[in-house]
Amino acid sequence: MVHEHVAAVDMGSNSFRLQVGRIVGNQIYPLDGLKETVRLAAGLTPEKHLDEAAQQRALAALARFGERLRDFAPEAVRAVATNTLRVARNAPQFLMEAEAALGFPIEVIAGREEARLIYLGVAHTLPNPHVRNLIVDIGGGSTEFIIGQNIKPLQLESLYMGCVSFSLRYFPEGRVDKRSMNEAELAASRELQTIAKAYRDTSWDAAVGSSGTAKAIRDILELNGYADGNITRAGLERLRNCLVKAGGAERAGLQGMRPERVPVIIGGVAIMSAVFKEFDLEEMNFSEGALRLGVLYDLLGRYHHEDLREATVSRFMQRYEVDPQQAARVSLMALKLYRQLRSTDLVENSVNAQFLSWAARLHEIGISVAHAGYHKHSAYVLANADMPGFSKRDQALLARLVLAHRGKLERVQTLTQTMPEYLPIFCLRIAALLHRARDDEPVPEIDVSITAKGYELNIDRTWLASAPLTAAVLASETQQWASVAIEFRVRAKLQRVATEA
Repeated sequence: MVHEHVAAVDMGSNSFRLQVGRIVGNQIYPLDGLKETVRLAAGLTPEKHLDEAAQQRALAALARFGERLRDFAPEAVRAVATNTLRVARNAPQFLMEAEAALGFPIEVIAGREEARLIYLGVAHTLPNPHVRNLIVDIGGGSTEFIIGQNIKPLQLESLYMGCVSFSLRYFPEGRVDKRSMNEAELAASRELQTIAKAYRDTSWDAAVGSSGTAKAIRDILELNGYADGNITRAGLERLRNCLVKAGGAERAGLQGMRPERVPVIIGGVAIMSAVFKEFDLEEMNFSEGALRLGVLYDLLGRYHHEDLREATVSRFMQRYEVDPQQAARVSLMALKLYRQLRSTDLVENSVNAQFLSWAARLHEIGISVAHAGYHKHSAYVLANADMPGFSKRDQALLARLVLAHRGKLERVQTLTQTMPEYLPIFCLRIAALLHRARDDEPVPEIDVSITAKGYELNIDRTWLASAPLTAAVLASETQQWASVAIEFRVRAKLQRVATEA
């Protein structure tokens, strides 16, 4: 179902933003927006724990966003969190409170997925997307670099440096001098040198900055006469020298220096100066497109059945040389069982069914590593690989389903009886079990149902008698489900054979 209005929540390391858009055809027109300077990265302790003050700032902002989104359908809202919640050790506990405050699920996205979504947002705002563009997005805790042309990214990278983290590390209490500025620029250059050659080899026609740091630098340069509408090398050097000479942003007397930018602008200038040096830039344009707009267009793509996750699953099947016939057998059987257990659901629109289908198609990718314990290898790859379109939570769910498709159910420690994941796990386990022979021999009609204590499977007695291995494995399955306190019954019945009148 396509909704007229969609919304994106960007939980950045410096600011939280809400963008509401109106869908018209294949375009999204901004309708409303909110911004809260939360400075989440400033709340990270040396032990990588998010402190209480930062959590409370974040929860208050999300509660206000939640009020604005109160009438939105769940599928019309997507909330993403970036670097600080990627690294915070207490992120899972905080996210439970954050989702309650916002009223919608929150996805923690990987760095390269963040870069992809940023490019998707920027590409829809560029005056000439047909040329090759280098996009630089300096956030609070990380900086994303993308080279892209049209809607296609050619290079994607996320480096662990941002305006908040650099300001705290190199410019405590906002103080700056030549030495601290040089140290910050050198640290940024070291990070950039890991990607600079590959990016220069790919090449670009124009450089574009996006998000708050680039916008703040552009505005300050223009309002103080250091540049004319863009970020330039000469203007950036003048701004850098002005900040060093004044000893801090607050004392520099610069026009256009917004109060919320004062604590973090110096770290942003240091990173931007290193970017200009390492990529040998003379000028950088600015784009209003950013992560939140990219999230909205990604949401729109899912509405139009252009879900990038489908393409990612297909690419993974090719990369890891998955047997497509076996993947199709298991997927079809798993969805058939799911339809019996969830007969009232529209399977095509069911999130559980969607993930079940993906898990069935990817459950054997670990065989390319080793056959022994391949489900563990499959789960590891799915949890840790870069999977465009999938959030970290999506990947964790896929990994749990795949890990649980064979072997000991107790291994999936994060599951509880009350979680709905047991249903797709049941469907995937039975489907993989029934197609163990990896051939196209017909499988008898199977009826599955949910009972008061678990699941029941009805299968033809004659067929089961002719398949002793399957019978033995089904018997073993009852023990596996008992180990997680769920009853699984197998009933062998004689199938009724229709007779001619």
